[in-house]
Amino acid sequence: MLSRTAGSLYWVGRYLERAEYLTRLIEATLRLAALPSSYGGAGNAWDSALAAAWMKPLHEELGRPGDEQGVSAFLTVDSENPSSIRVCLERARANARSVRTALTLEAWEAINGAWLDVQKFGTRLESREQLVQLIDTVKVAMLVFDGAAHRTMLRGDAYWFIQLGAAIERADNTARLLDVKYHLLLPHGESVGGGLDYFQWTTILRTVSALTAYRWVYRDAVQPLKVADLLILNTQIPRSLTSCYQEILRRLDQLAAGHGRRGPAHRLAAHGLGQLEGASIDRIFGNGLHEFLGNFISENNRLGNAIAEQYLF
Repeated sequence: MLSRTAGSLYWVGRYLERAEYLTRLIEATLRLAALPSSYGGAGNAWDSALAAAWMKPLHEELGRPGDEQGVSAFLTVDSENPSSIRVCLERARANARSVRTALTLEAWEAINGAWLDVQKFGTRLESREQLVQLIDTVKVAMLVFDGAAHRTMLRGDAYWFIQLGAAIERADNTARLLDVKYHLLLPHGESVGGGLDYFQWTTILRTVSALTAYRWVYRDAVQPLKVADLLILNTQIPRSLTSCYQEILRRLDQLAAGHGRRGPAHRLAAHGLGQLEGASIDRIFGNGLHEFLGNFISENNRLGNAIAEQYLF
């Protein structure tokens, strides 16, 4: 496979994963914003969404409104936001189109259909109903692509590079979401474990579709330490950091087996997985969750760069 083809497939995975993450984040923010202000609603919900997407500086630089309509449009259909859902799908489609023969018909049609459907919304959202409709459209489209790729694509380089990109992006999103919640979202004066704190942690779980899983695993009220344990160390959750790194290393091993060579990316991935598997949530909290997540995000970015260099993207 040409390195250009590998790079395009890798970024198809990353852009689609990013688009899906934003739809989940917006959906959870709508729930949080609907709560009374005494429970954390309205006041900082959309500001928190910008922080969780790491787009607050760009939002301010472009001078977009900070209300629900302004922020939701910025995250979904704003063509000047390079990480909006609209732009992510546009870039995923462009990358997929450049390597059309590496994809099955069903996988290509899922990506192309998602892009066409989002184009219909234009660059403005007129109502909350439109926003909800867009969210539902993208969520369904991403599930269709995942199903199409899983059921129809040959288990070879093309499939593995898409999955590799998605896993790198998923790990980054989960870590940033946790870091923002723990370090930024709880207003000064609010106690950890209070009503506002409970709803914000519940929102985090909803964002990664893990609220039901949390109840199955812990059978307890939502607690910060247990949420962090679930999303960092629990291998039963596909969006946990450990699960993502198991997926990354598995895909790198498959690529290595197919081509007979390993590289720096394998060593970084194996080291990262070893660090996670050898960690305990008590030690992570004892040393500082924010510091742990900040270091993880840096190392994950380093791994992404190593993958690009190793496969000459």
